[in-house]
This record gives sequence, C-alpha cells and structure tokens, in this order.
Amino acid sequence: MTTLRRTPLAAVHESLGASFTDFAGWNMPVRYSSDLAEHHAVRNNAGIFDLSHMGEIRISGPDAGAALDYALAGKLSAVAEGRAKYSLLLTDEGGVVDDLVTYHLPDGDYLVVANAANAETDLAEFTRRCAQFDVTVTDESAQTALVAVQGPKAVEIVLAALHKGDTTLDIDEVRDVKYYRCLTGELNGFPVLVARTGYTGEDGYELYVPAEAAEDLWQLLTVAGGDNLTPCGLACRDTLRLEAGMPLYGNELGTDIHPSQAGLGRVVNFKKEGDFVGRSALENRDGTTDRVLVGLAGQGRRAGRAGYSVLNKGTTVGAITSGILSPTLGHPIAMAFVDPDVAEIGTSLSVDVRGKALDVTVVELPFYKRA
Repeated sequence: MTTLRRTPLAAVHESLGASFTDFAGWNMPVRYSSDLAEHHAVRNNAGIFDLSHMGEIRISGPDAGAALDYALAGKLSAVAEGRAKYSLLLTDEGGVVDDLVTYHLPDGDYLVVANAANAETDLAEFTRRCAQFDVTVTDESAQTALVAVQGPKAVEIVLAALHKGDTTLDIDEVRDVKYYRCLTGELNGFPVLVARTGYTGEDGYELYVPAEAAEDLWQLLTVAGGDNLTPCGLACRDTLRLEAGMPLYGNELGTDIHPSQAGLGRVVNFKKEGDFVGRSALENRDGTTDRVLVGLAGQGRRAGRAGYSVLNKGTTVGAITSGILSPTLGHPIAMAFVDPDVAEIGTSLSVDVRGKALDVTVVELPFYKRA
C-alpha cells in the first residue's frame, strides 16, 4: 500500500476537520465545510488554499533564459525580472506534457511551478533539456510551501497579514503589484515570494515560503482574514477554475492534445530564435480537422460530466472534458473538445446525459469574469 504524501499544513487541515482525498499521491483537503460554501466564499470574500503539493523547480545560471527558451514553448528570456509567464512543456510531437507558470525572480533565477501530477516528469524533462546549457536545475518542491489567498478581499487580507508580521516587503508595493508579477523579501524571518497569480478567476496572491514557515504563514493570514477568509479545498478550486475557463491537465490538456486545440496557440512563440522542443512538429502539423476546445452552456440543473458525448442532431461530434452545475451562474457549463465545424459561438448542440439529450449552446470562454 502506497503511503500518501502530506503537505507541511496537514496537521492544520486535520484540526479544521477537513475531508481528504488522494490527489497525485498527496493526501489533500478536498473540502472543509461544503463545496458550495467554499466556492461562494472565494467569489464573494476570500478563500485560503494549501497548494504545497505543487512542484517548484529552480533554473539558475548564466544560460537560464536560453535553456528555458529551448525547454518551453514561450520566450522566457524576454520575461523581465519580477514578472511571471504562463507556458507549455511540449513533447517532441507537440503534445502538452504540462502547463506551467515560471517566475523570473528578482535575483535573476527562474522558478518553474509544475502541476503536482507532473512534477517528477517535469523535473526529469528540465534536467534533460537543460543539460546542454550552463545552468543548474534544482528541485525545491519538498522544502517549499505554497499558500494562495484568492477573492475580492484577498488584497486587504494579505496586506493586513503583512502589517501584523515582521516583513522586509514594501506593503504598498505588494498592494500595487500587477497581475503576473512578483516580489521577494522576508516575513517573520523567512524568505517569501509574493506573486499576483492564481487559478480561480479572482484577484489574489500566491505566497511561497519554506516548508517550516507554512503553519506560521497560514495562521498569520487566518487571523488577518477573520470571518472574511475561508479555508478551501480542491473541490471548489476545480469549480472555480472551470467557471474561469482555465484548463486542467488530464482534462483539457495532455500529451495527445496540441496547444492550438486547447485554445493555447498564442502561448507558442514561433518568432523566437533557435529551436525548442516540439517546434518542428507544430510547424509542420495540419491541424485543420482536429477537435477544438469550446465552452458549452445549458439550462436546468443537470450537468454533463467529463466523458459525456456531445451531439449534433444525434451524431457524436465531441466529448466533455469538464462539466458542472455552475455555483456562480446557476446553470450547467462545460468545456468540451468538438469537431471544428460545430465550434462556432452560438452553435446549438446537445449533451448525452445518461441517455437523455440536453440542449447546450457553444459560448465564449471564460464563463465567468470578475467585475
């Protein structure tokens, strides 16, 4: 029997009465109270998430930018220090190994954040791909904790926490830091990376600290947030990201899916000089008949789920990758890969929900945008 890995905050989750699930070999909190309550907390106030299961890979050295330009689909060497970039790790055939956020740290190093399920694969790939460059690849996953605060009140909560703590960060700079940018400093004697990033469709921050500082950070944020901050598990994280039209690896992304199919063609930078893994395959690929990712919106209360067939006048034209009854919008939503000739916004289709065809319409992604 495999022993599940525990994050540095496992004892905190247990004390809060969390329900747990096996996620990519980690024993992760799936919910504390109810999925709906936690979802609405993030949309209306703020939620706090333990994301310490994610992988952190540091790329350092004089060739770090060039190495990442080769390893990833984007041009990371053009990312200024203090900024972040979303990119893709591709196979030689152009499929998606993982989608990643990479921070160009103020000290010049790059920190790549990998999905938990792919962290070991990503580390092996970066090690292999960077071997020809003058860089050092370091796995910092085990010694790093990641806590996210997301929602309309996230900014005031994080600022209040920094005021309560002992920090070298400029609190005004933290307040004003723009989306996909980051700051570094110390908090209560430990190094901290504060990033204006997230996976919920709301404003907020992701804070990286050493594993031994995780409980102190959680407590500091919890006290600062009071009744406006709700502990949130993986279940509501999934419904939040789906409303925001954000892909999930294993659902909307995989090695058999190419970036343009998933609406991520813009992430691939063919203008950058030199080769990158997957470039030749994508440049020579005729993807005109590939199924493409779309949003679907329905009516009523019954939602299609991953794997359910999408139909056009009774003929299967695709399959749902993620689907829910949207807590925020109050009607069924889904993302699905469908044939390109039925992918136009406004197209009427149906979903086979346990033998009954329910009407849906192709809609623009994301389903939800914060005010």
